[in-house]
Amino acid sequence: MSTTDDKRPDVLDEHTLHMGAGFKEKDRAHVREVLSALAPHLGRWDPSDVDVEISVKDRGGKEQRVTLRTTLPGLPPLVAAATDPHLVQALGAAKHELIRQIEDQKSAREPKNNRQLRNKTIRHLGALRTPHTDTP
Repeated sequence: MSTTDDKRPDVLDEHTLHMGAGFKEKDRAHVREVLSALAPHLGRWDPSDVDVEISVKDRGGKEQRVTLRTTLPGLPPLVAAATDPHLVQALGAAKHELIRQIEDQKSAREPKNNRQLRNKTIRHLGALRTPHTDTP
C-alpha cells in the first residue's frame, strides 16, 4: 500500500456506513469487508458527504433481501437490492448493483457520453459566439 493510500480517509467508516434493520453493530466489520469493493467507487467524494445504509429483510430466511441505499453529492439517491438465501451472496449482489448504478450515473454525466455536455466543450465555443460584422 502506498503512503497516499494510508492518508486517504476510510470511505466506509462508522459515519458513512449505517447499519439498518436486520443488522447489528457486531456485523459491521464483516459488512465492511464484503462492501470494501465500493470504496474506489465512492472515493471520488468527500467521506463526510457520503451516506450508505444497509438493511436486510427476513434475515436467515429463504427470501432474505439486502438493500443498499446511498446518497452522493450531485447524484440522485441510489438504491440497490438483492435477494438470496445466503447473506454474503445477497450482500455481494447488492454491492455489484450499486457499483453499476454509480458507474452509469458517472457515465451519463461525462461529456463524451452526454450530447448536451459534449456540445458545451471548448471545441464548440466558436459556434456559440455571434459573428462580428464590420460596419462603417
